[in-house]
Amino acid sequence: MGKVESMYLVRLARDRSVNGRKAFADALSDLFLADGTEMTADERAIIFEILHRVIQDIEAAVRADVSRYLAELTDTPHELARILAGDEIDVAYPILTLSTVLLDEDLIEIARNRTIEHQVAIAERPELGESVSGVLVDLGEETVITALLKNPSAKIASATLEYVVEESRRVDAYQEPILRRADLPPALAARMVLWVSAALRQYILDNFEMDEQVIDDALESTAMEIINSPTQSASKKSRELADVLASEGEVSPDLLISALHDGEMSLFVALFERMTGLGENLIMDILLEPGGEGLAIACKATGIGKAYFLAIFSLIRQTRAGNEHKLRKEIQAAMTLFDRMSVEAAREVATRWRRNVGYLVAIRDLKIG
Repeated sequence: MGKVESMYLVRLARDRSVNGRKAFADALSDLFLADGTEMTADERAIIFEILHRVIQDIEAAVRADVSRYLAELTDTPHELARILAGDEIDVAYPILTLSTVLLDEDLIEIARNRTIEHQVAIAERPELGESVSGVLVDLGEETVITALLKNPSAKIASATLEYVVEESRRVDAYQEPILRRADLPPALAARMVLWVSAALRQYILDNFEMDEQVIDDALESTAMEIINSPTQSASKKSRELADVLASEGEVSPDLLISALHDGEMSLFVALFERMTGLGENLIMDILLEPGGEGLAIACKATGIGKAYFLAIFSLIRQTRAGNEHKLRKEIQAAMTLFDRMSVEAAREVATRWRRNVGYLVAIRDLKIG
């Protein structure tokens, strides 16, 4: 492109008439929007300079064409890319999803000040950085967070991912994309298994003619495999923390309830193990058993009072599927057992458990005081 042509393009860019705008768009197409067009570095620099001056004045359809062309160029001027990225979404989308010229601070500013559609486009960028992902999650739009989770190359900080895992309790749309992420730690997968299993259980019951006990056995077996996996560093850390707390005399029913409220199931199991002297596998049997008999026995034998038992049983039972009427009946039955059972009878069963007597056998032989 010679000097005469560049001056002609500048003159067209300054022409604000309808005909001038059309002629300018046609000239851009002839220069670099058509396939196979090659320009020298000087010519590209001139085009970029002209575009920077007039980009906000030309019609959206032309801006969108320019954005698509510039999105994959590595030498697009930063300021020009930033202007296009903040434009209406049809113009901004190619730049937001593809341009490597944009900086994290540009993306954060646009995410905070533009539309949800802009946020979704940012969430879909390859190799999105942790700081940008964190801002997208902080903004709290479920559609945006779901798009982010579905982006396998997006980098998400461990604390951010942990927060989204907790949010997946109430936002079902997060669950599948979280579980598909290669960067999901096994400990967080284990934390999800109880409420994901509960939702899956109810779906199967509602849509398939299957025996309820068969479903429960399959889901509980899966849950135990995940939770008891030796690869989980979080379980090891929970045991170490429980040891420290036990040595300081800090393990208490209040701490158990706090761990459950925070979704720290592995910590709860480790603390309960220290309080009761029961093995980890047996405790998992107790927690997964729907009637609460084992939990009532363990609490009674350990001196955990009725109010604490009720709180613990309710929190654990809420992770399983079932209607409120059924939950109330189960709680009432467990409370009745707790009231009728003597401390001596409960301690006898707990002692037999510690000696590896079968879990169900010991419950069956329980002598109600």
